[in-house]
Amino acid sequence: MHSAKEKVSNATAAGKEHVDILKAKAEEKVEKAAARTKEEKTIAEEKRKAKEAEAKMELHQAKARHAAEKLHAKQAHLGIGGHHHIPPTVGGQGHHDPVGTTIPTTGTVAPAYPLGGYPPPHGHI
Repeated sequence: MHSAKEKVSNATAAGKEHVDILKAKAEEKVEKAAARTKEEKTIAEEKRKAKEAEAKMELHQAKARHAAEKLHAKQAHLGIGGHHHIPPTVGGQGHHDPVGTTIPTTGTVAPAYPLGGYPPPHGHI
């Protein structure tokens, strides 16, 4: 079921890409017809190429999104995956804050050396 939905979504995205490319080519023809210099014609051609590249990029992004949706649906169906909680690394309410980072409540910098056995930096006591 999900494979069919993904294929239909991909086909729709490919159709949109094709339409966008045809539109870019038509716009190029109009701009070239109105162009008076060789540079203006070159600019019209480069605009077309950029629009074609953008349409292809959007197609690949859509295909990746469809594959991710299929995978998420498959994992949800099997009861795996779920939401993963990644604790914040800086200022994270006591969750294993790395030593040597700014303390969010005071704005001071925590020491970057182990707190036992090493002298403080710059001869401070």
